[in-house]
Amino acid sequence: MTNVLGHHHISMYAKDAQENADFYRNVLGLRLVKKSVNQDNPYMYHLFYGDRTGSPGTELTFFEIPNAGKSHRGTNEIAKIGLLVPDEEALQYWKERLQQFHISYQEETLYDKQTIVSFQDPDDLELFFIVNGEAPIPEFWTPWEQSPVPEHFQILGMGPVVLHVREPELTAQVLTDIFRYKAVLATDEWMIFRTEPDTLFGEIVVRKKEGALTRPGRGYVHHLAVRASDDRALEDIAAKVKEAGYRMKEIVDRFYFKSIYFRDRNGIMFEVATDGPGFTRDEDVKHLGETLALPPFLEEKRAEIETVLKPIE
Repeated sequence: MTNVLGHHHISMYAKDAQENADFYRNVLGLRLVKKSVNQDNPYMYHLFYGDRTGSPGTELTFFEIPNAGKSHRGTNEIAKIGLLVPDEEALQYWKERLQQFHISYQEETLYDKQTIVSFQDPDDLELFFIVNGEAPIPEFWTPWEQSPVPEHFQILGMGPVVLHVREPELTAQVLTDIFRYKAVLATDEWMIFRTEPDTLFGEIVVRKKEGALTRPGRGYVHHLAVRASDDRALEDIAAKVKEAGYRMKEIVDRFYFKSIYFRDRNGIMFEVATDGPGFTRDEDVKHLGETLALPPFLEEKRAEIETVLKPIE
């Protein structure tokens, strides 16, 4: 039976592409691996950050929406994104680095267990650093040699992603029945799900929260994408989604990967995306993210698109 392999990427709204790039490259030390556009609205940037090659599991992506207002936080949302760092020494490094850039942070505990360092990006997106600990560094991660952050302290990828929902059992059905996650913790407030192997990579944390629904704006998380190893695995998962009665878009070819999209019954948007072909399909690894990359079907509109988009330094 086909299982997902953990996180693929996660996609958010940002108000200003330049401010976004300055933060994720210069402060967090990630590489801008692909400067592209929203394929459904090509006059909007879609920026991808990650490790040296933008490996699945390391990718934070952003749609630029210049007129975006403030998000109103509530329930039925993807609320917080964990960023894995190697050890306690790295966690201390990041506290000092945040202070250096005058970014406030808080030390908290995640589901009353592990210490995390929480902070916000320029759009008030909720992020936190968490220690990978004794777990092995995943084989797909490659450090970026030009990062302003020393290799030992670089972000390894996406750790726990926290969802706030009114009815946790409805989201649990997707994670266990379709994605084949296993539940490793269940209380009245928290449900924790992991893929195999049993590590923080790919962890999804579901927290029960009542109240008004989230209203999207800057810093809003649009969707969480999980990994399917190849086209066959994606087709198998798509069949399970349909069989379970979820409304699903048919498989979409995004040029760098193929994917499906659907919402669970709490309204959480999930994407399932293939690992390949990847971001080196149309750019040499040494020059990823340096110019505007467009899928072939948008090339004829390049001049018009470049006229609309404000260049990113």
